[in-house]
Amino acid sequence: MLEKLGVEPVRIELPFRLDHVNCFMAENDHGWTVIDAGLNNDRTREVWSDKLGDKKVTDILVTHYHPDHFGYAGGLQEKTGARVWMTEIDAQVGMAAWSASFLESIPGNYRTSGISEEQVAQMAKNTEEFKPLVSPLPQIDQYLKEGDSVKIGHFEYRVICTPGHSDGMICFYNEEQKTLFSADHILPKITPNISYWFHGNDDPLASYLSSLKKVRELDAEFVIPSHGKPFYGANQRIDELLTHHDIRLDETLETVQQALSIFEACEMLFHRPLTVHEMRFAVGETLAHLEYLRHRKECTRIMDNGIWRYEKV
Repeated sequence: MLEKLGVEPVRIELPFRLDHVNCFMAENDHGWTVIDAGLNNDRTREVWSDKLGDKKVTDILVTHYHPDHFGYAGGLQEKTGARVWMTEIDAQVGMAAWSASFLESIPGNYRTSGISEEQVAQMAKNTEEFKPLVSPLPQIDQYLKEGDSVKIGHFEYRVICTPGHSDGMICFYNEEQKTLFSADHILPKITPNISYWFHGNDDPLASYLSSLKKVRELDAEFVIPSHGKPFYGANQRIDELLTHHDIRLDETLETVQQALSIFEACEMLFHRPLTVHEMRFAVGETLAHLEYLRHRKECTRIMDNGIWRYEKV
């Protein structure tokens, strides 16, 4: 199917448990378009050098600002002179997320989550270690908006805004082929991480669930994700993801029968050992579920000696 679409997958290894990201390249009348870029490290640069060679790259489409998608966009832009396209929301966040002022705010946020000083230091350091993996930052030439049309390979695709995994997340959809580039919005085997990162949308899970229902109306047949293999049947997977979050919300609510910090709730919800990197995502995901419940007045939040605590109503 990818060959029919005129799209070539570019699998780039990642140094995490989630061990790869799928980027893509496609030729059109004017040159090559790249979708997402990987982290800016030696392995990524080597892969793109091998894949692109001396091809003329005209455009880099970035689905969202997370480092495994956005990281090498600036470096690849410098190398090729290509235009970089992404949403204005994620462009702004992507530029700000690695600034000194934002990085300095992270330890305080983790402290209010009830995390020990030792772990606060480790988690803040882990975040800061991504800075060279997203440098240089790209120059954004064009902001993508809902309904915009972009040429990818043999077909035109409509930009679909799907906030949740990030505030400015986008997918690309072609009605003729019923094909969706789903980025990290819908993944075949794992549930996309939906986290509150102490900035931006204060109820990202609500946005994500709404985005899933929005994409469900497309009834896409072929899905091309950013992690895992392409698959058929978007709506079946969407229903599975909606059910997962219903169950997870019930579990979260039962966890806070008594007032707990975000970290205490996280430890009760995640039972396997987590790396420092994974703990950042687990805390963010726990907080997204707690905030969803708080916005619906199913639990309360109070500040107790500098720590936020949540409790079922």
